[in-house]
Amino acid sequence: MPGGVSSPVRSFSAVGGTPPFIVSATGCRMTDAEGKSYIDYVGSYGPLIAGHAHPKVVAAITTAAANGTCYGAPTPCEVDLAELILSAFPAVADGMIRFVNSGTEAVMSALRLARAATGRTHVVKCIGCYHGHVDGLLAQAGSGLLTLSDGARASEPSSAGVPAELVRTTLLVPYNDLHAAEALFGAHGRDIACFAVEPIAGNMGLIEPAPGYLAGLRRLCDQYGALLLFDEVMTGFRVAWGGAQTLYGVRPDITTLGKVIGGGVPVGAYMAPGHLMKQIAPLGPVYQAGTLSGNPLAMAAGLATLGIMREAGAYEALAGVTGSLAEGLRAVAAETGTAITVNHVCGMITPFFSAGPVDTYPAATASDTRRFASVFHRLLAGGVNVPPSQFEAWFPSLAHTPADIAETVGTFRAALTATRP
Repeated sequence: MPGGVSSPVRSFSAVGGTPPFIVSATGCRMTDAEGKSYIDYVGSYGPLIAGHAHPKVVAAITTAAANGTCYGAPTPCEVDLAELILSAFPAVADGMIRFVNSGTEAVMSALRLARAATGRTHVVKCIGCYHGHVDGLLAQAGSGLLTLSDGARASEPSSAGVPAELVRTTLLVPYNDLHAAEALFGAHGRDIACFAVEPIAGNMGLIEPAPGYLAGLRRLCDQYGALLLFDEVMTGFRVAWGGAQTLYGVRPDITTLGKVIGGGVPVGAYMAPGHLMKQIAPLGPVYQAGTLSGNPLAMAAGLATLGIMREAGAYEALAGVTGSLAEGLRAVAAETGTAITVNHVCGMITPFFSAGPVDTYPAATASDTRRFASVFHRLLAGGVNVPPSQFEAWFPSLAHTPADIAETVGTFRAALTATRP
């Protein structure tokens, strides 16, 4: 496998060394092939909001698998999950959803729909945001592309193998800069099919939207007849029941989902009001298909996971875990004289090695990545597993206990002390 991994974000290219190979996990702890245990804050990069191998999720998958892993036919389970998801999002309560197999597929399909619905060609994305490895969106992208970046210019693709022509219809603006978005729409508004944005940026590290930013994008799209696409693959059901759009009270036209809605089994989805989704085949001319879309294992795992998150107090508990971790990290940073900015929202957190604030892409990329790498290896040696990049969010879960948080904070304190300049 290239780099020894099936996804580049799993490699240790940014921090050096060799990643542990995991053989089992339960709750918030993982065990590697050498028998070492870790408190895990990667959580498969977001899906495992209830923790690893939650008994209800395992039981749901086991039951589904015993009845057949896939059929190439509709199932009651996918209808149940579709109804549950749509009921959680006010913007599409009267809409439709199509299941796919990854967040990348979801965004790719949503862009095709947006272009068909508007008859326009251009898409706007924010510098540092990541929407999957869709050819046309690999321009100054975040996540692994930011971690492994060699400084591609805005007019160039972030990846080799992507013709420059495919990114020429992708327009770039800074995240959290409404004035830049206004200027861009003023210059290109008649060509813009949609504005695609992570409502909470999670692929340059966690950055919240500035007050009024998302509402301003909604206003611009309405003014120029473009569609607003919220990429909630990461934030959907992680930051709130109904995602970031419910948390901030801003309605997108199209929403993409993944991660949590599959409970750790490959999944993706895109959804929109009926007048848009009726353009998808077989009802309309926009073609999209998938052999394993809506497969019973993912649908069962998703239903079980969302059932857990629907229980009273689930999000309050998750916010409490995340908040306690944030407070602990800030406290030990102050004790050791370390410049750290900790951004967090329910179920997501990033400590930046920066005096902050970190609310833009330039501020994120100005962080001390060398110090992060040193601390990362100290954490890993101490039994705490976090993403091997300054530019990824950490994902606490309902399985993390106060004792786990205290152990993590203690290990972080030791790591900061050992790596103090």
